[in-house]
Amino acid sequence: MKDESGSENLHMDDRLAPQLKFADPKLPVAMPPKPSVEVKSQLQQTWNTKNLGLRLAADFASAACAASMVAPLISVIDRSIMENASGRQTMSQALKSVLGTLLTRPHTLLFSKPVALIFMVYGGTYLTANTLDTATSTLHNKPASHVAAGPLKFASGSAANVGIGIYKDQVYVKLFGPSGPPRPVPLPSYVLFTLRDCMTIFASFNVPPLLGPVLSARMSAELQKQVSGQTLAQFAAPAAVQLFSTPLHLLGLDLYNRPAQTWAERLAAVRKNWAVSVAARVCRIVPAFGFGGTVNVKVRKNLMEKLA
Repeated sequence: MKDESGSENLHMDDRLAPQLKFADPKLPVAMPPKPSVEVKSQLQQTWNTKNLGLRLAADFASAACAASMVAPLISVIDRSIMENASGRQTMSQALKSVLGTLLTRPHTLLFSKPVALIFMVYGGTYLTANTLDTATSTLHNKPASHVAAGPLKFASGSAANVGIGIYKDQVYVKLFGPSGPPRPVPLPSYVLFTLRDCMTIFASFNVPPLLGPVLSARMSAELQKQVSGQTLAQFAAPAAVQLFSTPLHLLGLDLYNRPAQTWAERLAAVRKNWAVSVAARVCRIVPAFGFGGTVNVKVRKNLMEKLA
């Protein structure tokens, strides 16, 4: 009886249990829904990659344009400063000699090693600043014409300018330094040249974006039609810092030119050449980071606005 009733109960449980159905393998399996177009656009908008290749080409073109315009004049001034500091020629004699070559045989100067080195220094510096601006606009979804300002720009600009500039200075002091076989450039000279360049880079790339709006706010509407605060800052800041960076430059040159002198004699030489060297370096820096920097910024801005 128990067996029969138990068997009967089992049959009843089987009837009451839910019937499991397995999916037919021939039927399509349902997939999760694809993200909507709106979600896709939100994901794509986290980075601004529009025309990125052309934007990098614009960075290169604007840097090359600015560097080619300022390299010949800067080369003339750098050579004159170094020949004056070494005692080879006075500043006026060196300027007359090099400018005479520029007028009578321009190709020998324009395609010379000294001019090529200056082109490398400033072309590399402008290009580093430009590509950093493009990287910032890409990663932070800013407009293509965005210009960054901050510690990263100072560090990258200084690295490029100092790295190539130190090599340029090493070649220049051997070409235009005191007569005789060239000597190794001492380490203190490298340190002084590095400090000089870092001061100039900070005044050229970091100060103008911060100082420009301040100057514009204090300028009349009529004056702003003639020149913007940004342009004024681009010229004034690099020129003003030469008052403080030129002594470092002269001391670095003197350590190479006169290795056996006392510190009192070195400071006397720096004081003697300070005024004329400041004037020459202002004439050098205004084209390099004033005119050249303005050309680089404006050419890049115009190109980027067309690619936006």
